[in-house]
Amino acid sequence: MLRQIADGVLVHESEFLRSNTTVVQGHAGVLLIDPGLQDHELACLANDLSGSGRTVLVGFSTHPDWDHLLWHAQLGEAPRYGTAGCAAAAREQLSDPDTKTQITEHLAETEIAGQVSLDLYGCVTALPAGTTRIPWDGPEVRIIEHQAHAPGHAALVVEERRVLVAGDMLSDVLVPMLDLDAATDPVEEYLAALRLLEGVAADVDVVVPGHGSVGGAGQVRERIERDRAYVLALREGREPVDPRIGPSARPGWEWVSDLHHGQAQALAARVRDAAAR
Repeated sequence: MLRQIADGVLVHESEFLRSNTTVVQGHAGVLLIDPGLQDHELACLANDLSGSGRTVLVGFSTHPDWDHLLWHAQLGEAPRYGTAGCAAAAREQLSDPDTKTQITEHLAETEIAGQVSLDLYGCVTALPAGTTRIPWDGPEVRIIEHQAHAPGHAALVVEERRVLVAGDMLSDVLVPMLDLDAATDPVEEYLAALRLLEGVAADVDVVVPGHGSVGGAGQVRERIERDRAYVLALREGREPVDPRIGPSARPGWEWVSDLHHGQAQALAARVRDAAAR
């Protein structure tokens, strides 16, 4: 069910991984950001929008992870955008005939097995490099592109509504996930992205993470600082003091600690390999 979080901005939270879809009301329809996740949720979203007279004018994927590249036929044929880097990564995925099979096999091990259609997966059009605004007839939506977490990742600022859609950052349930496959330093890329988000913190009152709770006034800076402390601890080889992992982790989210330890080990291995070269 859609929930209003600011004037003209609504969010739907999926049952799986608390994934958030954001809807921004424009003059003649809506901007749909990261629609997901299960088929029945997307169909419900489409019905809710059409039932309230809202047409999908534009879609946007904040980054090229599988759960941010979904779509449903009932949402219509609106253009679906991403940054040039995001769209290039999506094209690369689609060029591999095994991509959808691999996603399906991954989901077969979860509670949403068979509930995610990939027919319209990844059909994202690249915005010209350097584009800073969503091209649509609605409130100004600023694009903040960075390379943390995934290639061509974007955060969006709905300026008139003072809302930050953060993609897979600033979550209260997931720790920062670095792009360990990147050619550049994943820690520095993440810290640089946090500085960019910090630069718009004074302009927003609400933050929507890709997964987890919507944050209100005052929580944007708090989440930035928490993510920065986690990333710095990783860089320094320390165990982070973080409520998202360890004994204080939320019930049902204890697996995030395993994710953290795997990431810490992979980053340490990457540093050792770089030193050996």
